[in-house]
Amino acid sequence: MTPDLQQRLAVAQQAAQNALLGELGPTGHWTGTLSSSALSTATAVTALAAVDPKAHADLIRGGIAWLSAHANADGGWGDTVVSQSNMSTTALVWAAFGIAGADAQYPGILTATERYLRTQAGSIERLVPAIEALYGDDRTFSVPITMMLALSGRLGPDGWKRVRPLPFELAALPRGLFGALKLPVVSYALPALIAIGQVIHHRSGRWNPLRSVTHARTLRVLTQLQPENGGFLEATPLTSFVTMSLAGMGLAHHEVTQRGVGFLRQSVRTDGSWPIDTNLATWVTTLSIKALQSTDSLAPPLTTSQRATLRQWLLGQQYRVTHPYTGAAPGGWAWTDLPGGVPDADDTAGALLALKFLAEPDADTVTVATAGIRWLLGVQNRDGGIPTFCRGWGTLPFDRSTPELTAHALRAWKAWAPHLPKPFSTEVQQAAHRALGHLSRTQRSDGAWIPLWFGNEAAPSQENPVYGTAQVLLGLHSLSAGGIAVKTLIERGEAFLRSAQHADGGWGGAAGVRPSIEETSLALRALGTAPQHSAAVERGVAWLLDRWERGEARQASPIGLYFARLWYHESLYPLIFLVDALNHLGSKTLSDPESAPSDTGSSSSNR
Repeated sequence: MTPDLQQRLAVAQQAAQNALLGELGPTGHWTGTLSSSALSTATAVTALAAVDPKAHADLIRGGIAWLSAHANADGGWGDTVVSQSNMSTTALVWAAFGIAGADAQYPGILTATERYLRTQAGSIERLVPAIEALYGDDRTFSVPITMMLALSGRLGPDGWKRVRPLPFELAALPRGLFGALKLPVVSYALPALIAIGQVIHHRSGRWNPLRSVTHARTLRVLTQLQPENGGFLEATPLTSFVTMSLAGMGLAHHEVTQRGVGFLRQSVRTDGSWPIDTNLATWVTTLSIKALQSTDSLAPPLTTSQRATLRQWLLGQQYRVTHPYTGAAPGGWAWTDLPGGVPDADDTAGALLALKFLAEPDADTVTVATAGIRWLLGVQNRDGGIPTFCRGWGTLPFDRSTPELTAHALRAWKAWAPHLPKPFSTEVQQAAHRALGHLSRTQRSDGAWIPLWFGNEAAPSQENPVYGTAQVLLGLHSLSAGGIAVKTLIERGEAFLRSAQHADGGWGGAAGVRPSIEETSLALRALGTAPQHSAAVERGVAWLLDRWERGEARQASPIGLYFARLWYHESLYPLIFLVDALNHLGSKTLSDPESAPSDTGSSSSNR
């Protein structure tokens, strides 16, 4: 690296660290800001209009005005204001305008929207089958969309007969039977299953005695599942679907409906929009800790007081009892500190690593870490991979093994291995061996790995092999004695990343895809400072520094994927990933043959 580039890197590294530290909230952790969502705004408007259009007229008007101001030129809407239009979100916005009675106020919007939907579906009459075809056998999102179209009146007087029923009676079964019978239902989907299934049954006129007799019982289950703040999973769409469904069958004053309304009123933004989720506070906090700790600087960015505050906060976020919503075992962490959060593998691994970086382990943290590691072992699938929420049978994305989560768990296990008692340490080593088998089997022929929770709208199949490969490589680099097989996986993954780099030095989600701060930073962090990557890394660093110096490094890209593959961006992602890359590269030298990416739990390691 030239002296000039090194100097620019040092200046940007310090400034970016200061910027990230400046985002620390008054409670001592990071919160971030999720992108506003047309889909969330449309569902919230519809829910409020279904409950009481007069009482919520101010929020309904604000939501409709925001939607009208953020339509794409083609007449459709995407999941974020910088996303491509898609049929699902556009159909939901169309429904929201209908139930809000806003067509006459925005005639140009109506014409353009219906033109877009006809282009996508062939005709308005073909919209329902087109939406169903889009999601295939998975009805967890196609049915809510068609239900909302029927509720809004967009499907005509016989619209409810065009909505497929949902087996809400399954919610009356003991939870343990879901897995035993391999039912395509998981506990976090139960609120939608119950509420949407009931309104379809109520409004369609279909006769089903089993559903009639389980109505009251499953409604009680729904009441028990609702968090105290009313927001199911802290998610605006899910909470809205439940709320509008209950209102749609005459239960506008039910306690679940009213708590849902309370959540929607609390979570609306000043511009009239809603995000997909309240926040990713735990996730962005663990990411930030690891990014700031990826430097070998003698003056660590986080002060002793900040470390102590963050450590105490993270310890307090671990679930110490069986989760009342999903039935998840104790020991995991969710993406948020709010009541609607649910323990998951990525956040549990992230919290374990962050705790390791904050302070030398003591008895308390070893106990907490042991429980967290045991939670990860408990969800490991038979194929050796780690799923998102629960060990499963592969019928839904959330119980399916995914390589980036598997690699993240490997890093957490590796970081805490020296502090675990011998019998348990042996169990973890065996789990790690099985996890490596999963990573070996899921590496593509071009050397890449495909993640579940991140994508890129412009990439083939909207996948993000750059993100997935970078995260898996960080996990593999943590295995200091991985052997020839691991070395081969690493070499192939690194070759893929080099092949995906643009000539200007940046990376997008895949080769030929427009570069972003997030993806370029992740690729640089994964390639590290080994001499064989020096040319690619130097070009990438120059690309990043150019954007930083032009003030463009805080522009977030919609690479995140939420439930039902909804796109989002998070305001802190570009800054966090940038700090991570600059800290790691700034503390090494590209010419040092001994320097290579490592992740052994020391202060120079991070996600």
